[in-house]
Amino acid sequence: MNIANRDAVTAFITKDTSVIREILAPKGSDISRQSLAEATLPPGASTVAHSHPDTEEIYYILVGDGLMAIEAERRAVGRGDAVGILPGQMHQIRNTGSADLVFLCCCVPAYSDADTVMCAPLL
Repeated sequence: MNIANRDAVTAFITKDTSVIREILAPKGSDISRQSLAEATLPPGASTVAHSHPDTEEIYYILVGDGLMAIEAERRAVGRGDAVGILPGQMHQIRNTGSADLVFLCCCVPAYSDADTVMCAPLL
């Protein structure tokens, strides 16, 4: 059985500059094909625009307000919103609120820096 507690996971900064806690992933568990991480962006901050050629991703907003860009589309997002990001789609998220924006990142296959391609800003 694989059980991981978010508070027991050390945070790190990913290639897109968000602060991440990788809660369940191939490294350190029996999970082999996907990953679940929690990302935090302080007020006014945004990720660096990027894509994942091989990875399908879902962002699920836990706390805060943001502006999500996928390719040319822009949408306001907030608590309870889930955002589907298809492989190869350029995307970026900005915290538009006055508190931290906290969201889950679910990736299949599991997140890797090698599958992260930086691109021109979308926001």
